[in-house]
Amino acid sequence: GGVPPVIDLALGAAAGCLACVLTNPLEVVKTRLQLQGELQPPGTYPRPYRGVLRAVAAVCRADGLRGLQKGLAAGLLYQGLMNGVRFYCYSCAEDVGWTGYPGGTVAAGAVAGAVGAFVGSPAYLVKTHLQAQTLGAVAVGHQHNHENIWGAFRSIYQQHGVVGLWRGVTGAVPRVAVGSAAQLATFTSARDWVCQHQWFGEGSWAAVLAGGMVSGVAVALTMTPLDVVSTRLYNQPVEADGTGKLYRGFVDCIVQISSREGLLGLYKGIGAVYLRLGPHTVLSLFFWDELRKM
Repeated sequence: GGVPPVIDLALGAAAGCLACVLTNPLEVVKTRLQLQGELQPPGTYPRPYRGVLRAVAAVCRADGLRGLQKGLAAGLLYQGLMNGVRFYCYSCAEDVGWTGYPGGTVAAGAVAGAVGAFVGSPAYLVKTHLQAQTLGAVAVGHQHNHENIWGAFRSIYQQHGVVGLWRGVTGAVPRVAVGSAAQLATFTSARDWVCQHQWFGEGSWAAVLAGGMVSGVAVALTMTPLDVVSTRLYNQPVEADGTGKLYRGFVDCIVQISSREGLLGLYKGIGAVYLRLGPHTVLSLFFWDELRKM
C-alpha cells in the first residue's frame, strides 16, 4: 500500500530479476526434463536427465557451470516484463478496491498474471530455446541453435514476423494465470499454518519460506501440466507459415502428451518446478517488499 502503480511496475520488475538470478539454474533443469522423451512412450528413449540433482550434474558435464545460467538474459527480460506488468496490474486493482471483495485477491492475481504473461511471452519463447540448446549427446527437444538472445529475436522475427514472437502464448497465459491464482489462494494460509504449529517464529523469513514451500505443493500440482504444455509449444519446430510441426495448439498438445506419454508426461519436471517455486516466490515478494519500503 501507498506505492503508486507506476512505481510498482519498476519495483516488481527489479524484484523478479533479482529472484531470477538465483533460481535460473532450476529453470534450465526444468526445461530439459520437460522436453526429454517428447511424444515417446515411457521407457523407449534414453534419459540423460534423471531427477533434479542428476540433471544438474548432466548440465554441468555438458555445458560447464555456466550452462546452469543458460538463457539468463532472456529470463531477466521475461521476469522484468512479466512481473513489472503483473505487480502494476495488481497494484491498480488494489487502488480501485477490487481486492477487498471476496475472491478479489485471487481474481486480481489471475488477471494480472495473464496480462503479464502475454506481455513477456516473446522473452519466454527465446528463454526456452536457449535453455534447451546443448551438446548433441544430451540434447532433448528441437534444437534451434541461436547464437545469443538478440540473434534469437532477430531470427524469429525475420522468419515469422511479429506474430512469430508470440508463438506459444496460448500455453503461457493459462499457466501464469492458474499459477498466480493458486499461489495467492494458498500462500498466506500456508504461512499462517506454519506459524500456528510453531515451526518458526511469527513474521520471520524462515516462516515465509516454509509457507512458500508448503504453498508450492498446491501450485506445482496445478501449474506443472500447463508448464509442460507451455514449454513444448514454445520449443517445437515450425513450418514456413509459422504453424507448429508437432502440436496444432494448446488442447492438441495436452491430448498428444496424454495419449503418447501417459498422464504422468504432463508432470515431467515437477521436482524442479516445486523446488523453484518456494524460493522464487519468497525472494520475489521479499525483494518487492524491501524495495517498496526503500
